[in-house]
Amino acid sequence: MTSITHRNAPSEVVQNLQLSGLSQLMARLLAARGVSDAAQTSIHLNALLPPQQLTNNQAMAKLLAEAIKANKKLLVVGDYDADGATATAVAVKGLRMFGANVDFLVPNRFEYGYGLTPEIVKLAATQAPDIIVTVDNGIASVDGVAVANAMGMQVLITDHHLPGSLTPEAACIVNPNQHGCAFSSKNLAGVGVMFYCLLGLRAELREQGAYQSKPEPNLTELLDLVALGTVADLVKLDENNRILVEQGLRRIRAGVCSLGISAILKVAGREPSKVMAQDLGFYVGPRLNAAGRLDDMTLGIQCLLAESEKDAVVLAQQLHDLNKQRRSIEADMQQSANISLDDIAVADQYSISIYEPDWHQGVIGILASRIKERHHRPVIAFADGGAGLLKGSGRSIAGLHLRDALDLLSKHQPDLILKFGGHAMAAGLTIKAEDFNLFKLSFEAVVKSLLTEADLEAVLEVDGSLSASDMTYAVAQTLENQVWGQGFPPPLFYDEFEVVNQRILAEKHLKLSLKARSGSSSILIDAIYFNQTQFLDGPILAAYQLQTNDYNGSQKVQLNIRHVNV
Repeated sequence: MTSITHRNAPSEVVQNLQLSGLSQLMARLLAARGVSDAAQTSIHLNALLPPQQLTNNQAMAKLLAEAIKANKKLLVVGDYDADGATATAVAVKGLRMFGANVDFLVPNRFEYGYGLTPEIVKLAATQAPDIIVTVDNGIASVDGVAVANAMGMQVLITDHHLPGSLTPEAACIVNPNQHGCAFSSKNLAGVGVMFYCLLGLRAELREQGAYQSKPEPNLTELLDLVALGTVADLVKLDENNRILVEQGLRRIRAGVCSLGISAILKVAGREPSKVMAQDLGFYVGPRLNAAGRLDDMTLGIQCLLAESEKDAVVLAQQLHDLNKQRRSIEADMQQSANISLDDIAVADQYSISIYEPDWHQGVIGILASRIKERHHRPVIAFADGGAGLLKGSGRSIAGLHLRDALDLLSKHQPDLILKFGGHAMAAGLTIKAEDFNLFKLSFEAVVKSLLTEADLEAVLEVDGSLSASDMTYAVAQTLENQVWGQGFPPPLFYDEFEVVNQRILAEKHLKLSLKARSGSSSILIDAIYFNQTQFLDGPILAAYQLQTNDYNGSQKVQLNIRHVNV
């Protein structure tokens, strides 16, 4: 069952926002998302939190400045997801703007796993770098940093993941989530942290007088990559992140973005000049991630770093083809998972741990997400990791911090989880294949101790009613141009409609004509209900998004139905 709950928009806050010039509708929506002052809606770069407030950022800047002056060889070690890829691209492009001698290395998911492991350090050593710079990883790489130090390579860590009980002995660590960091935004993605390091580096070189006779590097040229990684990694879009995303979107729309991002958008059938934050999450991110899931993220990073349109188009097409392959693999895995879950009393469980020996290690995270959406329970899906090991990828629900739950489990049974890491909503882990059933039972016990039955009920938050007079193309366009995302969800309205007409579209979607009441009058409006093939009877209560629909040169407004109560 899904319960509907209405977001609270304090009337006094709504009034204050209106007085600052916002429409009544936008004031209501922003107030319901924690915005209490018009200053919080600023999208200007000068409203960003200062880079010197990020703990160790100035020390990092001095180390990087010294390395560049001494022409030391830097090697960026990234991660194999979209955040890691964009962070790597930002690091390489940005450091080269400052004249650094820099290259990159990204671990292959299937050979080396995640992070700066001792194995990846030894591979990095074959390129003889003086300094390893990690992006989107490293805060948990205690052993890898120790190996690098022993081999004479300095390690600079930039990361945003939660730290463990031990901190690596790196020369410098910049991470808003490390112990003792007072930076007020804990939600920077890995790419955002690296961007802040570059802002700090420019400030340091400026102070050293490096730009008295030459222009400074224009770091805004990197913001399209920052926006992509921030949206794709599903970090909370707080005020700071919304500025980064908005400024990146503006560069993409203006046609002054990475050739790789432009090429991926085009191969996905999206028009760069009309790009929205959701396009980065739904179209660009998955194609970039497909490289890390099925092949090697080096391909994705090369696309983002492409210096010719020809190269970018070729690489973007390869990413597109990999994503189609990923979707096919995912569909087969979902079918297999559904069969397995049909034999389980899921309603009696607080968690789901699931494994099939033929599942693809690169796709289990998506599978876990799909199962979680369907059953509204924390899910960990496992695949064969070779050498008697299982690699797991988990997704959680509100109310359960997944990494903390795994940490608690590891304290109860220290030998059960070989390694783990992640966030509140997503985590990865490794266990022995022979321990799967023990893990399944133990994880269930931990989750059951942390959640209540009420937590297992799906809750859909809505923004109340939308007046029929606001169901216009102009209002829909205004809403779409706002940056929405994780922690700052797009508006979802809830109203009663009369179903006037309905038909099945493309054998899998329901196309509707609905009548909405507006005082004593009514209006007809088009609607689409994706992945719904059953006709709707009688009046309906629907949760929906207001969207533009540009088709064959015609500009219309339509409702995207997300949930229906008949």
